Amino acid sequence: MNIHYKLWIEENDEVLFGEGRMALLKAVEENGSLAGAARALSMSYRAAWGRIKASEQRLGFSLVERSDKGRRAVKLTDKALKIMQRYQALDEKAQAFAKQYKSEWRRELSRLRK
Repeated sequence: MNIHYKLWIEENDEVLFGEGRMALLKAVEENGSLAGAARALSMSYRAAWGRIKASEQRLGFSLVERSDKGRRAVKLTDKALKIMQRYQALDEKAQAFAKQYKSEWRRELSRLRK
């Protein structure tokens, strides 16, 4: 038995940050460009750029900035790194919560199935 969940942060019914944005920013960090990140995630450049821009607009700060490593190179801003750290910490707490209740669910289901 496993407990699954999806975790994202919303404000005014709009996604600010979640698993998809986290994966996109990690890919930007690893590839050094938005185009490389989009390729790595099998998505179009336009979709990747749209998600970044939507999150930036909703958050009120930039997530990526130009890098001096090339014409199309980008890097994550300090604020992007901070929100990624905070999201990761929240996800770790959610995982611990799910793990804790997994054994409780097993016991309860065992009782109910008798």
